[in-house]
Amino acid sequence: MRLIPAFFRLIRWQNGLFIILTQLLFYFCIYKSVNKTNESLHQITWLIIASVFIASAGYIINDYFDLNIDRINKPDKNVVDSVISRRWVILWHLLLSISGILATAIAVSFHKWYLILANVVCVILLWLYSTSFKRKLLIGNIVIALLTAWTILILFFAKVSFLAAFNSPDIETIKFFRVAFLYAGFAFIITIIREAIKDVEDMAGDRRYGCKTLPIVAGVTATKIYTAVWIVVLLSALVVLQLYILQFQWWWAILYLTLGVIIPLVYLFLQHYKAKSSQDFARLSSLTKWITLAGILSMVFFRIYL
Repeated sequence: MRLIPAFFRLIRWQNGLFIILTQLLFYFCIYKSVNKTNESLHQITWLIIASVFIASAGYIINDYFDLNIDRINKPDKNVVDSVISRRWVILWHLLLSISGILATAIAVSFHKWYLILANVVCVILLWLYSTSFKRKLLIGNIVIALLTAWTILILFFAKVSFLAAFNSPDIETIKFFRVAFLYAGFAFIITIIREAIKDVEDMAGDRRYGCKTLPIVAGVTATKIYTAVWIVVLLSALVVLQLYILQFQWWWAILYLTLGVIIPLVYLFLQHYKAKSSQDFARLSSLTKWITLAGILSMVFFRIYL
């Protein structure tokens, strides 16, 4: 009976639910707000399955290659070799990766072959992240941030052709483009922030096994400055966005973003300078998850106001 809970822990089922929530909100609150036509849920269903399968495969292969590091950083959470054998871990990675690619092909068919290719690249990047990138300075953080943003952008490019996305004169397409890249940008930056915080949290195991993460190479103080810069960039963008939507009198959205995203980001900025222990950084990492959730939930306001 330990096997099933261990498997769901291995694939980070909470993160899978977060992907599902993000993509459903983007589809029903953003896409359907600018496109009023009725259409089948076939495509969005298969794209969600593809995203969850590929992400789950990524978590699995990451735990496979991080077995020794996780024994130091997360001894109570490790299931590879303790509950699930390494052979089964690799098998599940392959099955989920292949299933994710097939689900993408079913969703978009071959007339948008570049989306299938893009998800193949995602599988490869997740493998390379686990084997190499995460141990190198900043590369792993950037890869994970890009892949996080892609969970939103794949839905955009599934609905708008690549060329039309950047050249369309259609007002609705332009509006869809701006909102899609707004949320993708938010996902990218908040992930960059969280990954930097996690690097400090995981220093003990990372240093022992030769990782060259930012806090190991440049020190914790430099990492805090790096994180602070990204927090300021995100806060500045959100303040500008607030000033922009004032003209539309979206008062509830402004109040929500202020209380749910901006104030927690300010708190994160202040607290991360005080953080010293790995437990402190673990709490900050959890806070970034809640900020991310609050940001994604703000999509609901597009359904209300548009």
